[in-house]
Amino acid sequence: MVIASPEYYTHAVAPKDLDPPLAPAHPGLEGALGGEAEPTPRVAVARLDLARRIDHTLLAPQTGREALYRHCQEAVDHAFYSVCVASRNVGFCAERLAGTGIRVCSVVAFPHGDASTAAKRAEAARAVQDGADELDVVLALGSLRDGDHRAVVDDLRAVVAAAAERPVKVILETVRLDERQIVVACALSQAAGAAFVKTSTGYGGGGATVDDVALMRSVVGPHVAVKASGGIRDAAGADALLAAGATRLGASRSIAIVGGAAVGGGEDY
Repeated sequence: MVIASPEYYTHAVAPKDLDPPLAPAHPGLEGALGGEAEPTPRVAVARLDLARRIDHTLLAPQTGREALYRHCQEAVDHAFYSVCVASRNVGFCAERLAGTGIRVCSVVAFPHGDASTAAKRAEAARAVQDGADELDVVLALGSLRDGDHRAVVDDLRAVVAAAAERPVKVILETVRLDERQIVVACALSQAAGAAFVKTSTGYGGGGATVDDVALMRSVVGPHVAVKASGGIRDAAGADALLAAGATRLGASRSIAIVGGAAVGGGEDY
């Protein structure tokens, strides 16, 4: 077996806007994903607005190439905003999605956030090199709970710098924080230059709630986006989170949310 070098999967991507068209064209699908692709998304027009706010998420540690290939095809078929994957899978997805208009989002220090700043910076930089358009980094919860706000900000600023102007979303893991800590975490994320604050990893024992999203939105105002993630299972739940102030949604049950065939059990990211 011949193994391709890491450079084979590197796909340079320029920074992109946060508000893409709701019904984008999908040029070059055959070349990117193989086979003959439909010219339009498979989601009802009425749900395109919802689909274009979803990061289609696949973060199970056992994920292999077949699952990633299928995941990319689902993102194209349903016109999701991005695929959200582990950093080691960014190159594969960037190569498959080139020319489709679907972005690639990489998690950093997932799911615990307790990696060193140097490790986070290195992971972020490599994800960008491999083609990541956005980065979702887990906050240093220990530093936050210790009240070491300088350490939290410095940690996040290192990732923002490594992102090279790509949007960085800070995962707060709200289920592990009280209201005051959520407020402080949002303020520190904003001070560090983050583009988003995000509720959850899906591994923390809870997910996004309307109350947490509304609180986060009240803190960051109109200048920072809010991503709700974890436990989103249907369109009604998604719509409630958007109404509360979410800008983007992270979900592994994305197809069911936009009215596609129901998917089975498994983790809720």
